[in-house]
Amino acid sequence: MRLPDLLSPKYRRFTQQQAPQQGTSLTALAWRRFRRNPLSVAALVVIGLFALVAILGYLITPDHTPHCNQQYLELATLHPGSKATFLCIDPIETTSGNIFTGHPLPYTAIPIESCQILPDSVSAVPLSGEPFTVAKRQVVKIEQRTFLLGTDAYGRDVLSMMMIGSRVSLSVGFIALLIALLIGITLGALAAYYGGWVDNLVTWLINVVWSIPTVLLVIAITFALGKGFWQVFIAVGLTMWVDIARVVRGQVYSIKEKEYVEAARALGYSPFRTIFHHILPNITGAVIVVAASNFASAILLEAGLSFLGIGVQPPMPSWGTMVKENYSYILLDNAYLALLPGLAIMLLVLAFMLLGNGIRDALDVK
Repeated sequence: MRLPDLLSPKYRRFTQQQAPQQGTSLTALAWRRFRRNPLSVAALVVIGLFALVAILGYLITPDHTPHCNQQYLELATLHPGSKATFLCIDPIETTSGNIFTGHPLPYTAIPIESCQILPDSVSAVPLSGEPFTVAKRQVVKIEQRTFLLGTDAYGRDVLSMMMIGSRVSLSVGFIALLIALLIGITLGALAAYYGGWVDNLVTWLINVVWSIPTVLLVIAITFALGKGFWQVFIAVGLTMWVDIARVVRGQVYSIKEKEYVEAARALGYSPFRTIFHHILPNITGAVIVVAASNFASAILLEAGLSFLGIGVQPPMPSWGTMVKENYSYILLDNAYLALLPGLAIMLLVLAFMLLGNGIRDALDVK
């Protein structure tokens, strides 16, 4: 490059953008580099939206009942955007719910075709059965509901089930990842730091677990622990720690002979303090990248287990369970019942993979 080119305003602006400003932290530099990747930022926004829906839960779902399991067989397989009129009668005293458990309807809702309000009573024509008349004091309200994503074969609101299903997928991914991080970081760091028989033992354990197909191992653990929501956390977490342990072991091996680690030993710091206060903070970038990919793997494993019927059990909604219950509709007019949860799984997994790639590029010192 010629000297005039080096002194040009364009080159000076480029070098100012690339060179870190004095006093800028490494986190700020990584965040600035991450924001320049539009795909990763979009993935972070998508994950944030799913997380927001999962946290708010029953506060924003059209169906506030526990597990969104309010069934209306007369309204089975309605197309998206369909509307239905309900006559709500017979007030019922129910316990108050919350955003985590939902709350049952405080009345009986009957889908109707039409109704006539009389001076002392209400005459209604239900979607199934004979016309009936109820006293006005029994009527709570008459309302019209819109099913934005339609209903399934049991007349349940698909949108509500999709929203609560995001809570299941993110919860399984988050807690299973915590279990995997706890086991993987501990074993990988101890194996690389101490070496010798400790490293041989941990490496042997990693190879044994690595040699077993992941899905088969998860199924075996699930059968041993039983079917259920919490069992899926443990089963997935106990199979995902191997990747993390291998990465941590390799990273600790590469930096345990650095000068600052030798200085910590010379000062008499305990191995625990040396590992967790001086070594692990310097391999955080690699751990975050593998954690993002494992989060996506955990979501896929949970969906697969639920599809096979050994994961989250009905009536708790799960995207994998929704695909299982509705895959027979793929060749019919209601293919969206199986495609929507499948699309949600694909979108969330893709978002975590793109997020992991963006974090990897942002933390790459080269």
